[in-house]
Amino acid sequence: MGRGLLEVHLVDAKGLAGTDFLGKIDPYVIVQYRSQERKSSTARDAGRNPSWNEVLKFQISSTAANVQHKLILRIMDHDNFSRDDFLGQATINVTDVISIGMEKGKSEMSPAKYSVVTADNSYHGAIKVGITFTAATKVKKLTHGFIQFMMEYKLEAGCTAITIRRCDSRSVVHSIF
Repeated sequence: MGRGLLEVHLVDAKGLAGTDFLGKIDPYVIVQYRSQERKSSTARDAGRNPSWNEVLKFQISSTAANVQHKLILRIMDHDNFSRDDFLGQATINVTDVISIGMEKGKSEMSPAKYSVVTADNSYHGAIKVGITFTAATKVKKLTHGFIQFMMEYKLEAGCTAITIRRCDSRSVVHSIF
């Protein structure tokens, strides 16, 4: 499918279920994309309506074309004296945002609400998340006689930008947009 950077903008959550014995819940989110995991900050004493407003980044490197790309967001309650509690999870399919990003260079999903559910699929609130995917620049080395060139190409606004440089210098030999 492609290579690039997937940015997950955790905005906030509303109506999370769960209570702490000694007060408000302290939610955080573990975001998983395939084998990669990122953890948000803990919204201390935020209760059922936490706000994070932070971006978690994932490097995407996939050659498979027919693979489902999804994010799993596990919402947890931080506890000091016992094991953290699972509050629920949301799943977001990011296959389309990655494919469009590979085609156009960049693709965004505006922040939207996703249902937070528990293992029995019961509703436990909603989490608001935005997604951005930016395709990676591709580099290819070429040899012409004894001189090596580096061809760099990337998609920008639906067009392919190609830059050719000599490998022994930073000077641009030719650019095509």
